[in-house]
Amino acid sequence: MIKLITAEQLKLGMYLHDLNCDWMSHPFVRSKFLLSDALDLSKIRTAGIKEIYIDTSKGFDVADAPTAEEVQKKIDADMLRVAASKPEAPPRRSVAEELAQARKIHEQTGRVVRGVMQDVRLGRAIQIADVESVVEDITESVARSSGALISLLRLKDADNYTFLHCVAVGTMMVTFGRALGMDPELVREAGVGGLLHDVGKMKVPDSVLNKPGRLSDDEFEIIRRHPSDGHAALIANGGIGDIPLDVTLHHHERMDGTGYPDKLPGAEITQLSRMAAIVDVYDAITSDRCYHKGMAPTDALRKMFEWSKFHFDEPLVHHFMRIIGIYPVGTLVRLESGRLGVVIDQTEGNLLAPKVRVFFSAKQNGYLKPEIVDLSRSMGHGGADRIASHELPEKWGVDPMRFLDVPA
Repeated sequence: MIKLITAEQLKLGMYLHDLNCDWMSHPFVRSKFLLSDALDLSKIRTAGIKEIYIDTSKGFDVADAPTAEEVQKKIDADMLRVAASKPEAPPRRSVAEELAQARKIHEQTGRVVRGVMQDVRLGRAIQIADVESVVEDITESVARSSGALISLLRLKDADNYTFLHCVAVGTMMVTFGRALGMDPELVREAGVGGLLHDVGKMKVPDSVLNKPGRLSDDEFEIIRRHPSDGHAALIANGGIGDIPLDVTLHHHERMDGTGYPDKLPGAEITQLSRMAAIVDVYDAITSDRCYHKGMAPTDALRKMFEWSKFHFDEPLVHHFMRIIGIYPVGTLVRLESGRLGVVIDQTEGNLLAPKVRVFFSAKQNGYLKPEIVDLSRSMGHGGADRIASHELPEKWGVDPMRFLDVPA
């Protein structure tokens, strides 16, 4: 049985099922192992981990601890309550109408960020004007239809992860800022900060940054220096605003003061750095890396919701969830009718009932003629159709991204 316990209840002889935090918050390459070393126990507590899931079938138990099912049931109920709140205003364009332009902007932003990273690696001056230009393009695309660019952010490969992660964080910072009604200049600075936030990783040796095995203590400390290294590089460059500098330095700070590099308590972390912490972790845990398989977006939102008790600004996590939806654009879902479809847009007033383009029959294990279903209005197939679950594309051998903008 999987149970949730506090760090104070953890003791040697327990089997860790999930350290219940993002990978940059702990020094272990895996989160499932028998806790048999007192040094590992000390590392867990020093890392600021507050709660851990244990497997009682493989190690010691805690009698009164809640089960994972009980915890998830409560989280899901809380998420449904947040999802019932009014979402953002409807976009001016559909995702399908904006997608072609969004792809061009995504590709151009990737080239600019790659160039910035190369400049930092070689000690050359960053072309900040190029960064600001692509932020303007991102902002205009987000204003037309935020879902289009967001749908492209999970398209990463191992060789380009660091660059495209920065593209994702920059894009989501712009989307986040606009949805919160921030001043346009503040939104622009937020976007620049997002694109530049990980430049310090160019100071990390590739052998450490992309190491598939367990990091040594020294290697883990090298990784954790990247916010300070990036901040120093941007200061030396000159011409970088205070907001991007702050986001670069403090996007790994946590509300309970266990983050780095400065262990700031929540009251001392700026709103934009709190936002950056959320989008940085969300994109990281939904991406495939050499050391972990990315979570499905809906599962990632559930974990972010859970972690917000200690690590994140809880109201901002709720805002973020409403912005991208319980089922973000690009998510593969299975409907109660047995059809599979890709989420193509959110619907005003109901985050649990997005617009879906169905294209596959789970019952017949074959493709269907693509059809758009607005789940907030859907009737037919024996009654109202609803999302039964989100699905992994590899389970069905399909590519949902192919069906974001095909004609129905």
